[in-house]
Amino acid sequence: MRPIYEENEETLEISENISSHISPHLHKSMELVSVTEGTLELGIGTELYHMEKGDFAIIFPELIHHYQVFNQNSCKAIYALASPILGSGYTKDLQQMCPANPVIPAPDVHPDVNYALRSMLVYPALSQEHVLHQAFIQIILARTFPLFHLIDKSTVGSDDIIYQTVSYIAAHYTEELTLPKMAHDLGISQSSLSRVFSGTFHMNFNRYLNEARLDYACNLLLHSNHTVLDICIQAGFESQRTFNRVFQERYHASPREYRNQMKK
Repeated sequence: MRPIYEENEETLEISENISSHISPHLHKSMELVSVTEGTLELGIGTELYHMEKGDFAIIFPELIHHYQVFNQNSCKAIYALASPILGSGYTKDLQQMCPANPVIPAPDVHPDVNYALRSMLVYPALSQEHVLHQAFIQIILARTFPLFHLIDKSTVGSDDIIYQTVSYIAAHYTEELTLPKMAHDLGISQSSLSRVFSGTFHMNFNRYLNEARLDYACNLLLHSNHTVLDICIQAGFESQRTFNRVFQERYHASPREYRNQMKK
């Protein structure tokens, strides 16, 4: 499941994937995670939460989070991104609060939660399924919210440089963006900002920026009819040549080949 930074009201994306390392990011959706094989490490802010098979977690919107996989065996999980609008009745808490511990151990996960997740996997994320998706999300939230101790979201690392960096990229990645401009806008030195990318994200500024743009481009390739050139421009790439090159490096296919393969 790739991070998405721009969603419409009816956004729901769900899939069961092999778990892998995903760098710190944030988005406007709530993210639901259910481990189906192996283990998974979920990081939120400065905390790391261990997840076993059957464990379930909700990452509230606008929280920096990342994933790590330390187990060399097969690790899989169901990942769902759902717009807060699907959680009508819980929207205020989703926007303002977050769980002190987002993980619910397998023995405490209500069967309705797994039923709703599996049911959503069956139905395509299309606008005509909006009411059905909303019902399943409501079931999940109704069965999990009573188990969470909610705290003010502003207390979870909102003032540190990592949060500022991720938030800034999420808001500006489609624009013409450079490391000096970003450092200036955040009021920090370029060297300090470079250390965030290398030390925390384990990649340089340009690669992290391209990763965010590729995530958005992939979403458009799969869920829109825009041309490859339009997607390249919307995602913020300076040229289609650059877009094709970084896309090929990551997915070992051209954007057009990727779109055709995934639709098949």
